[in-house]
Amino acid sequence: MMTYINRAIEDILKKRFDTSKSVAITGARQVGKTTMTTHMFPNIRRINLKNLVLLNNAKEDPQGFLENFERPLFIDEVQMAPELIGAAKTILDEVPTRSNYLFSGSQKWELMKGLSESLAGMVSILELGTLSLREINNISFNTPFIPTLDYFKEREKCIKKYNNLWKVIHRGGYPELYEDNPRDWEEYYSSYVRTYIERDVYDITKIRDNNLFYRFMVSVAARTGNMLDYSSISKDIGVSLETIRNWISVLEKTDIIYLLEPYYNSHLSRAIKTPKVYFRDTGLAAYLTSWLTPETLENGAMNGAFFETFVINEIIKSYINQGKDYKKRIYYYRGKDKVKKTQNGIDTFEENEIDLIIEENGVLYPIEIKKTTNPKSEMASAFDVLDKDINKKRGIGAIICRGDYKLKLRDNLYALPIEYI
Repeated sequence: MMTYINRAIEDILKKRFDTSKSVAITGARQVGKTTMTTHMFPNIRRINLKNLVLLNNAKEDPQGFLENFERPLFIDEVQMAPELIGAAKTILDEVPTRSNYLFSGSQKWELMKGLSESLAGMVSILELGTLSLREINNISFNTPFIPTLDYFKEREKCIKKYNNLWKVIHRGGYPELYEDNPRDWEEYYSSYVRTYIERDVYDITKIRDNNLFYRFMVSVAARTGNMLDYSSISKDIGVSLETIRNWISVLEKTDIIYLLEPYYNSHLSRAIKTPKVYFRDTGLAAYLTSWLTPETLENGAMNGAFFETFVINEIIKSYINQGKDYKKRIYYYRGKDKVKKTQNGIDTFEENEIDLIIEENGVLYPIEIKKTTNPKSEMASAFDVLDKDINKKRGIGAIICRGDYKLKLRDNLYALPIEYI
């Protein structure tokens, strides 16, 4: 029996449903969209379009199909019958009431495109991710992460030490892995990947070589936390560059990966304009790259990339769980200008890089992500490059790490344990 974990987005979903004509919930398969919705709205009729009889009826006569059911109505996997969106518009145009339809879907781009074009002004779109650390640890704090003194003060009211962090990083955040008697980790992800390729990927690409796409997923997972190099993946897999670009878009559409865009403007003329790729779930990435235990992952060659991937995802979840658009708020920076860095008495010259920049109200908050337990101010030496942007102010910077305490390292720079996210 599944133990239901309360989702941080529930209050936002309830408010949006009460005040909108319809609501759509997007997110990868098995993140808990159906479970959460049926838990919150147990008395609303649910239609699952995986049922072939219902799906065929919906496609043949979408208008008549919807008129068969009283509202409010929950339509699960609506991207399988996009015709229903146009039919819903016809109905919603004629009714003044709120709370008519709940839609869910796991192919975000197609779903959001159809909804935004057909139901403009009549639908509120929310995204659900995998479980966050706050949700797993039953922490009620639900403010988007931003390194300000006010945020620190509020977050400290409910800080809880995460003693099993690498276990969570390795397990990932899919709710089914947090049941009272969870499925075997390797069996779960094996089944997840097989179903994902056979259904979601096939629906979009009609690919028949499942093994080839699996090798592609492994290649991308091995690059999580790095700049996206289509050519390198193309050579690795042995397929065309155009195919790799198409397949990357499939992973992005279905919320398997996230592309973090670079920050640049006219004052940062040497900024690199290539996005970085992050797997949305570290458990799935660990499975694909064959890190079979938390211990081997923690001590392995990819531990820094996985820690960074995990932190980036936790910050994103803090925004989506408040129904906020994070894509116009978070970036990374990498510049071609070399800077000197000294480690263990050895000088090296590396490109300037800032792992994450959060932009809020014209202020840039730079963040470095390090798995170290001994953060030092020189780890944030690249932050100064943001002072070149004369149109925006630089706010407090942070080094998110595995330290035990919040430390002020210098003016405008703090080291923060991961518990502060």
